[in-house]
Amino acid sequence: MTTNITTFLGTLPLFTGLSADQLEAINNIGIVSHYPKGKTIFTEGSEATGFHVAVSGQVKIFKLSLDGREQIIHIYGPGEPFGEVPMFEGGRLPAHAEATMDSDVLFLPRNGLTRLIERDKTLALNMLAALSMKLRRFTIKLENLTLKETPQRVAAYLLDLSDRAGGSAEVTLDVTKGHLAGLLGTAQETLSRVLKKLKEAGLIEVSGKHITLLDTEGLQDVSDGERRV
Repeated sequence: MTTNITTFLGTLPLFTGLSADQLEAINNIGIVSHYPKGKTIFTEGSEATGFHVAVSGQVKIFKLSLDGREQIIHIYGPGEPFGEVPMFEGGRLPAHAEATMDSDVLFLPRNGLTRLIERDKTLALNMLAALSMKLRRFTIKLENLTLKETPQRVAAYLLDLSDRAGGSAEVTLDVTKGHLAGLLGTAQETLSRVLKKLKEAGLIEVSGKHITLLDTEGLQDVSDGERRV
């Protein structure tokens, strides 16, 4: 673990604008743990005694059906927090978390954070803004899963990747195709067929995990349901 955690905290939207002393105070209550690939970070129903931030690697949040099938809800990479809402509610965690690759994860305990927030309202405002942004992304994801067909979901995901890359036409899948299929609520074989159809339609070029968006307007039409592939 070579990451300077105080410096790392200063890069997070949660803590934007905080002073070095404030960041150091947060660092002092944090605990960094290493999780090998496949290791459980927490389980559904356990008490939310704090929240986590991925420092390195990748973490999937998922639920299990009664017959044991896995539904991936989110996948988080470095700098992304998870488990904040149940922590603030003082409730229990609504899903499982597992490292999908070797990962370092920062844990910030609720009691320590509460004391810091009571002393410094800036921290509370930052966290409120970050949670609002996260809620907006979750609402869009829910809409995509419930109202859109698989090609629309895939096109929307690729456009979101481009947005997160500053509008670049060159994007790299940040998860395995198996995990992406779970994230989009489809089967891996269906995902592969859709990517092939998008390629045949001249909308994308695929080389392994690297995808070039050849026609973003066309992809937007697919995402909006105005064009079928």
